[in-house]
Amino acid sequence: MEKKVFNKENLDIRNYMEDCVLDLLGPVLENLSSCQCDNCALDIMAIALNSLPTKYVVTKKGELYTKLSSLQNQSDVDIITAIAKASVIVSRNPRHDR
Repeated sequence: MEKKVFNKENLDIRNYMEDCVLDLLGPVLENLSSCQCDNCALDIMAIALNSLPTKYVVTKKGELYTKLSSLQNQSDVDIITAIAKASVIVSRNPRHDR
């Protein structure tokens, strides 16, 4: 029997939560009147992602994965909360001059 070889070139694994946070980051920061420079936005995103559960999805390379709609509603509330908390942390100690 021939052993099947795993071909990592055909698969893409992603943390779906990254896309969710990225989708909500701009609008939430606008509503909070938070700094939206690249440094602050990335710091806020990193802190928010560290406080949220990871949601990995596997897709064939080049294929769009379907949004997890059953997960989305509660996750939006959790994501907005995580972004808001992260925004407070970053605004207290930004990595740039104001």
